Amino acid sequence: MAEIIIFLSLLATGYVVGTTLERHHYKSILKREYALRKLPLIASKKLPDDFLPCETSLVTGNVVISIDYFKHFVAALRNIVGGRVSSYESLIDRGRREALLRMREAAHNLGANYVFNIKMETSSISKGYNNNSIGSVEVLAYGTAVIIPKVELPVSESQGTLNLKPK
Repeated sequence: MAEIIIFLSLLATGYVVGTTLERHHYKSILKREYALRKLPLIASKKLPDDFLPCETSLVTGNVVISIDYFKHFVAALRNIVGGRVSSYESLIDRGRREALLRMREAAHNLGANYVFNIKMETSSISKGYNNNSIGSVEVLAYGTAVIIPKVELPVSESQGTLNLKPK
């Protein structure tokens, strides 16, 4: 009987702690997504001709997120009856969004205006022997940061107007 009480108390503790940490992570993601919302991520491979000439650089964002024991337990129960495994869906969602944010932050640090040709790769890691341990998911986001040089128009110092006459 004591073993069942210990198991249930650990399960409840895992649920509370895991849910709290997941909520905190989602709040952090929303805050950073809002701060970087003006840096567009574009899946297209081809840059518009208006962007040329420009400077480009590879940017990446990588994250490894593990599932907690409670979600693993619930997912194991769900595997018995079938259906959506929402505990793993939230894991994948957090990993995907975090990787995109890290890539966006890297592009922002370079002074990029856009990130083109974004791609994502996922892999399952740390499954352990016979898939008995808690799994983790790695998400890698990568793309091409595009830095468009600012064009300064010549301004006449004395009049404060544009000097459009050829020299």
